[in-house]
Amino acid sequence: MASSSKDAFYDTLRNQIHEIKAAGTYKNERVIVTPQNATIRVANAGKTVLNFCANNYLGLSDHPALIAAAKATLDDHGFGMSSVRFICGTQDLHKQLERRIAEFHGTEDAILFPSCFDANAGLFEAVLTGEDAIISDELNHASIIDGIRLSKAQRFRFKHLDMADLEQKLVEAKSARHRLIATDGVFSMDGDVAPLRAICDLAEKYNAQVFIDECHATGFFGRTGKGTPEHCGVEGRIDIINSTLGKALGGASGGYTASRKEVVDVLRQKARPYLFSNAIAPPIAGASLKVFDMLSSSTELQDRVKANTKRFRDRMTAAGFTIRGDAACPIAPVMLGDARLASEFADAMLSRGIYVIGFSYPVVPKGLARIRVQLSAAHTLEQVDEAVDAFIHVGKQKGVI
Repeated sequence: MASSSKDAFYDTLRNQIHEIKAAGTYKNERVIVTPQNATIRVANAGKTVLNFCANNYLGLSDHPALIAAAKATLDDHGFGMSSVRFICGTQDLHKQLERRIAEFHGTEDAILFPSCFDANAGLFEAVLTGEDAIISDELNHASIIDGIRLSKAQRFRFKHLDMADLEQKLVEAKSARHRLIATDGVFSMDGDVAPLRAICDLAEKYNAQVFIDECHATGFFGRTGKGTPEHCGVEGRIDIINSTLGKALGGASGGYTASRKEVVDVLRQKARPYLFSNAIAPPIAGASLKVFDMLSSSTELQDRVKANTKRFRDRMTAAGFTIRGDAACPIAPVMLGDARLASEFADAMLSRGIYVIGFSYPVVPKGLARIRVQLSAAHTLEQVDEAVDAFIHVGKQKGVI
């Protein structure tokens, strides 16, 4: 009986995998055998390809200055901490980095987490109770959704970017002690931008707080890379900012919350991912401090991302592709609709030397499969043109354009 029960469990999993493959949504992992950069080599591909699907927006993942900073930190602060922060896992580097993050975002304080997924998982449960309410955009990242599920707060969901519906939900939640509006700053699958000015206006009207996830904006979006608040002109009006060191800011790992001291103090005492996870590794902290030095000295990298974004979006639109998202956003989803088409299109692009990935359900809604292109400061305009030319060639082959 026990044996047959075990077999039934694995049969269930095998059936799930079979259904995923039959639907054309099975995800194979391509293996990269070089550092992350604009050009990479994929195992068994036999050639170097151009990478247009990394979160490496500023091209810093393999930057010599960051590698040197990480090596130097490895020598003077070691490899790992083998401890959570409140026991013996806090070095001077962690405190320095938290101060730099707070300064960058214009907040009173900041707290580091192993990832932004952990920051989102720890926030809502720690700062809200069943007396409170969270009003969340329906297309928020999975980590925000999961973090909200861990909280006892009342949950309301407003239609994507719909300010009238947000206001209605604020009214419906009027009995709550505190109301927190939660939204991505930039939505990672669609490349669209939360209307933060309107959101902040509604928050002030209804005495609510505003939380944003800035993972796909920090460092490169806005005039100087200060993210969606800078882009929307609402710096100083956002109550809580969560973001990551694992995308534009070097791409290693680590996340954080930047907010007022009261919020950060509560998180240090109550946020479970903070209390029960190791501190981020010293070399990551040391390299991340170097990133903030670079961001404060020049906008050259941000300017390059903007130029590459404009070139790609303008040429692809002119060719007849449907490109979602804000015109200024380097996340440029090429809409294809069918999941199998998106997967086969990505394979055809790889054969032409362009590394992109097809996204389909459950990552995006059914019928809205796409190839998400991400532009980087590491790309040259010539490389952008090469990618567009490949899209046009494959698009004509597949009958997309």
